[in-house]
Amino acid sequence: MPSRLADLIRKARRLAAERDRLIDGLAQDWARALRGQGLSAADLDELWAGLMEDAVRRGRELGEEKGSAQAWRHEAKEVIARVRQRVEAELGER
Repeated sequence: MPSRLADLIRKARRLAAERDRLIDGLAQDWARALRGQGLSAADLDELWAGLMEDAVRRGRELGEEKGSAQAWRHEAKEVIARVRQRVEAELGER
């Protein structure tokens, strides 16, 4: 059983690293797209809220077999918060 646990831990770490790479890439894409657009803080707040709404709606469309609505909402909120943090930091640097 310890071998199985070690395999699961390695897989979880690999998946977490891939997720981090995807979030970083997405944040870079958003920062490039938003740079120079002259958006206010309120505009950005609306953007992030809209993305969250869209993610939750898409989660509902997947149905319960892909996980609970609460789990989907939590995951979407976490990912969007991480993307937002990176984008706003990058936009603030320039």
